[in-house]
Amino acid sequence: MRRCTKCVLPETFPHISFNAEGVCNFCQGFKGGDKLKEDKTEYFAKFKQLIEQERGKSDYDCTLSFSGGKDSSYTLYILRKVFNLRVLALVLDNGFLSDQALRNIHALTENLGADCQIFKPNFEVMKKIFKHAVDHPMYSLKTLERASTMCTSCIAFVKFVFLKIAIEKKIPLMAWGWSPGQAPIRSSIMKLNPALFKMTQAALKKPMKEIVGNDIEPYFLNEEQFKDAESFPYSVSPLAFMEYDEHKIVEKLRSLGWQAPSDVDGNSTNCLLNSLSNQIHLKRYNFHPYAFEIAEMVRSGVMTREHGLKKLSETGDASTVEYAKKKLDIF
Repeated sequence: MRRCTKCVLPETFPHISFNAEGVCNFCQGFKGGDKLKEDKTEYFAKFKQLIEQERGKSDYDCTLSFSGGKDSSYTLYILRKVFNLRVLALVLDNGFLSDQALRNIHALTENLGADCQIFKPNFEVMKKIFKHAVDHPMYSLKTLERASTMCTSCIAFVKFVFLKIAIEKKIPLMAWGWSPGQAPIRSSIMKLNPALFKMTQAALKKPMKEIVGNDIEPYFLNEEQFKDAESFPYSVSPLAFMEYDEHKIVEKLRSLGWQAPSDVDGNSTNCLLNSLSNQIHLKRYNFHPYAFEIAEMVRSGVMTREHGLKKLSETGDASTVEYAKKKLDIF
């Protein structure tokens, strides 16, 4: 399969093209180097200014969507120890959290002094949606360029359940542990727009409601919550503008009691559903659901192309795939 000679995107990725040197159109339009450094400096300063503006307005300065994985764990460290924020770490237990990820959640919140709330949706609701995703794409191809159908469904729960909590508790900042490949720096700090989020909610909620009916309602915002624009928090993704070095991140986390799970694939450090989800996406679309994220990290210089290709070649442990199939009653 032909791949970009600079990043890792394959010829099967939607809307890709190559120049005579084999460089893809995404790399051709990428502004790195000094421009990227300038943007990181600018957004770091913006974040500090935002903190001073919003600090102390609520019982918590920010929420953090926390999975116990590497990136969200490091983001918790940054929020607590670099910026001294009062953090409410929010965990969505989708029924497939690794036991080690749960231990990491307890260790990191205790050692970093953060409150933590675990939200576990009705597993029968999650199971119906995940099982449906095995044979149905559910969302537009544009949506699925960056994540599989199962992951997109799960993240929808994360986004809207935790947004409801932030709104109800009047918490001004909503932090994410997105990697530099997941969060473009230009959208790493923004005030959430109710009209835009209403459109996003409709696109994600509709196919899930067709599967589980009104059981989906508690996990999404109602009309009244969309009316109050002032109650919507700022969304912040600190890893987009902070130093990002996987080796240093893991070293720091180990010193705080974090351990990498041994039962997940190379593109996740918390979820036992990820391997199955990746396999289904690869079979359906012929490109890896992490390809876009990894390509962006290669372009920005935080991951080598060789390491990126290695990550895309890892399919996960067969026993983990079988575990997920069995739990979803897929035969």
